[in-house]
Amino acid sequence: MSQPLLSVRGLKTYFVGGGAEVRAVDGVDLDVYPGQIVCVVGESGSGKSMTSLSIMGLLPKPQGRIVAGEIRFDGRDLVPLNEREMSEIRGNDISMIFQEPMTSLNPVLTIGDQITEALLRHRRIGRKEAGAKAVEMLKFVGVPRAEAIVKEYPHRLSGGMRQRVMIAMAMVCRPKLLIADEPTTALDVTIQAQVLELMRSMREQFHTAIVLITHDLGVVAEIADHIVVMYAGQIVENAPADELFANPGHPYTKALLDSIPAMDEEKDELYSIPGTVPDAAHFPNGCRFADRCQLARDSCRQSEKELRPIKSGHWIRCDVV
Repeated sequence: MSQPLLSVRGLKTYFVGGGAEVRAVDGVDLDVYPGQIVCVVGESGSGKSMTSLSIMGLLPKPQGRIVAGEIRFDGRDLVPLNEREMSEIRGNDISMIFQEPMTSLNPVLTIGDQITEALLRHRRIGRKEAGAKAVEMLKFVGVPRAEAIVKEYPHRLSGGMRQRVMIAMAMVCRPKLLIADEPTTALDVTIQAQVLELMRSMREQFHTAIVLITHDLGVVAEIADHIVVMYAGQIVENAPADELFANPGHPYTKALLDSIPAMDEEKDELYSIPGTVPDAAHFPNGCRFADRCQLARDSCRQSEKELRPIKSGHWIRCDVV
């Protein structure tokens, strides 16, 4: 296999405030290869979004900071880069789609102005050519009447159309890596399917690697090549998609899969994982899932677990199963 496009090693992202240290991301290792779709899954508070913001250099300052680890993109460590250096990469080589397009789009700028901004910054082209490329990209993402839409403001578009505009903005410079943070959460199932198909098309046409952050395992099953399961700031399972769905190893992954309703089963009550994700300012000493795990032993609460391989390419953070 080729060298990873993105290689994260030992990433720790902490927040300090009010006398507490919040370990939002606590020792994450992650590889993404060119053209690969990697899905990062887990409950709210698991560290998914903070991992993506760490990669993009968009942590809220001064509270949030990377305290350890490296983020290598195309062989270059992004952690030591200053804001000017990151701004040359952000939007050009790495782009991001955020969960809520209405708050991510500028309400006082036209769609065309927002899409061409990245082109004018990163490409040596004039406004006319940039405008033509904006229309071309809007057509690629399935926006009808693209020539008219570039002159509209975000509030004039539906949620699905705004999400397509966000994708067009992210892809207009043909980045090598696209990070999508819950891009289908606020959309109905029909639009969700269209957005996922659009991402597949981007991978096939531009060979774009995609990191898709989601809590929806139905979405993951549709699109993932590889799956990373996060819990309480750590990766608890890491495997190819087919392998993970066929042979989930970590009790947390199994619990997530058990939470998915089955079409061929009748149940009076859907399964839910008992308890909640522990407070990132007060993680327990041992396995962070132990208090919610039916298989937990006393030893699970005494020492932190390391990721270990259970077969080639399949790793779990558990020594009970």
